[in-house]
Amino acid sequence: MNATEPDVADVIASVGPRLRNLRSERGTTLAALAEATGISLSTLSRLESGDRKPSLELLLPIARAHQIPLDELISAPEVEDPRIKSTPVRREHITVAPLTRRPGGLQAYKIVVDPARREPSPRVHEGYEWFYVLNGRLRLVLGEHDIIMKPGEAAEFDTRVPHWFGAADDRPVEILSLFGPQGERMHIRAKPTDS
Repeated sequence: MNATEPDVADVIASVGPRLRNLRSERGTTLAALAEATGISLSTLSRLESGDRKPSLELLLPIARAHQIPLDELISAPEVEDPRIKSTPVRREHITVAPLTRRPGGLQAYKIVVDPARREPSPRVHEGYEWFYVLNGRLRLVLGEHDIIMKPGEAAEFDTRVPHWFGAADDRPVEILSLFGPQGERMHIRAKPTDS
């Protein structure tokens, strides 16, 4: 047996919780499942709690009732590699690493701004952006505002307002950025402080 494969006892122990989760996800009651399978309510309950060992005679009718292959009741579905493989892009003294991989909607990025990016050149485009400073000091020029942001500070703004960001001093700046299409805001709000 491969060292990464679960042993038989682990597989059997995982069947009960898997049965309960499947039934719960589908909104099926024990009584309804008992009626559909011909298995007594108490036997189904004991299967789900792990007090009764699963057998083919019990699992086949349950798989049929849920209209799924038998192996889904016995083994967990394979988990995809959760890592997001992305290639950072470097442009105008900024390195952008995508942190999401789904098309459209909100997108997350880690951005590293070189200290050489110091001369403001505000631009506009469709969308809505949220920044969180991870490291360094960020200079954000937004409309009439010229703001220095420190680690732990966040800003959000409509990207149709002229904006630019760069390093506030001679050190690189790391930020987390969430960007969404116009009208799709992040819904991350901070209560304004009295100045």
